[in-house]
Amino acid sequence: MPRTAVRTGVTLNYEISGEGDPLLMVMGTSGSIPLWGELVPKLAEKYQVIAFDNRGLGGSDRGEDAISAASMAEDTSALLEALEIPRAHTLGWSLGSAVVQELALRHPDQVASAVLLCTWAQCDGFQRSVLLALRLPYAHRDMEAALATAGIAFSPQLLDHPDFAAMLEPMLPAFPQTEEQMQVTVEQWDADLAHDTADRLGGIDVPTLVVVGEQDLLTPPWQSKKGADAIPGAQFELLTGPGSSHGVHIERPDDVVGLVTGFLDRYALQKQG
Repeated sequence: MPRTAVRTGVTLNYEISGEGDPLLMVMGTSGSIPLWGELVPKLAEKYQVIAFDNRGLGGSDRGEDAISAASMAEDTSALLEALEIPRAHTLGWSLGSAVVQELALRHPDQVASAVLLCTWAQCDGFQRSVLLALRLPYAHRDMEAALATAGIAFSPQLLDHPDFAAMLEPMLPAFPQTEEQMQVTVEQWDADLAHDTADRLGGIDVPTLVVVGEQDLLTPPWQSKKGADAIPGAQFELLTGPGSSHGVHIERPDDVVGLVTGFLDRYALQKQG
């Protein structure tokens, strides 16, 4: 995969696939590009998809700056500049959705639309408890426990599937591989816990789609709905039934792609001028 130096002082690993309107994908906590599963190739059938590894994970450098949703938004903005993409649709999952919120608030000219997949504006008590529990194995550098607790991101149906371990195995390289990357993941969990746009979401003035699953325990549906309600004109979609977990893009990729493409088709860059 190619890498490029950006103005925020890091070199980021990225891949571009497909043709059409540019669609920038921002990954969630602990993940690198392969954790998108089938979502990237399916969306690349209609769009020029830009996926990348956030600083310190996958093939991207850590750099020196503190990690927060805001600093990651600056990395994202800088990547678009480096790739000479003046304006793109954006899709962020989990922590990536917090990054897209900050990007839309700080650099609205670069954002044609925002898809917030499994999002929130500010942690409530339930969400904080879940995220703190997931942070702990990384703080103790216990990757076995980290992968075990990651099961909470999936649905009961998938966790009980007899082939679950075999299904998860191809995605293991997408998780942190070194102690340094585990430390970056701790910092990302801290960024999740600190994320707070509750008083600023009204300032997002780009077309926005919020998607969440009813089984999501990390960014519960009520949290995503609260965020959607605070964004003027945002479209809210709740996926229900088996597989509607925090990893809904992995378990229900066709449903997510259908919602995303239906939304983006209404806001094609050609229509926006």
